[in-house]
Amino acid sequence: MTTRSSALHADGADSDRLKALLERAATGRDSQAWSDLWTELYHNGSLDVAHPLVLPGLAGLAEADDADAAASALHLAGALLVQADRRYETRNLRHRYAPEVARLLDAAHRWRQVTADPDDYCCLVEALLNLEGDIHWANGLVWGLVNEEYELECPDPDGCAPLWVIIGERGFFSAAEDYGLSDDVTTLPLHPAEPHTLEGLGRRLYDLARTDGHEQVAHALTHAFGEATCPECRQRFSVAEQIAACSG
Repeated sequence: MTTRSSALHADGADSDRLKALLERAATGRDSQAWSDLWTELYHNGSLDVAHPLVLPGLAGLAEADDADAAASALHLAGALLVQADRRYETRNLRHRYAPEVARLLDAAHRWRQVTADPDDYCCLVEALLNLEGDIHWANGLVWGLVNEEYELECPDPDGCAPLWVIIGERGFFSAAEDYGLSDDVTTLPLHPAEPHTLEGLGRRLYDLARTDGHEQVAHALTHAFGEATCPECRQRFSVAEQIAACSG
């Protein structure tokens, strides 16, 4: 049986551990501190994501002047909020900490406007979408933009083999799963969306990327929100819809 005194002791111990981890993470040079925070808060560790130090502490790091620490804080905070949305015991986390979420969003917008590296920029966009909480497949979308490929399922109900959609330096095409192992694999060109036809999320992200000077990211987004063709059944499908389906 847990007594009130033991619960208070545990809470005090958790607060001390969180403070220590956040202080180490604030230096921007302690990768182990961030690894420990992810383990303890996201990967079923012993620290409670709803602890009053967590989101305020991450918001403080995001608002500081260290770009690496800020990006790490925004990434973790966004992931924690999306995970909390899916769990019954923490489902109202973003509402309980609405002022801190607003601070994190402001910081995400500030940092995305000054981030020059395309991959870092994409990760900030992922954090921004996670903090907003409107979609739950931001990780899948951004993973492919950074890695320049998506592993997807054909939407055909008969079930084709997994396929790859390649977006980047190697080209813009769909291929069978083993496209990298042979020169004989069939590849089919992608069908990017015309920028003026983009709507909703695709329109917003394309406009943000162009406004922030990331033309390469904007170009990749026209393919991510365009169409691909399955190499097996030749069915044409929406890339973004399959990213969302495979990320669910």
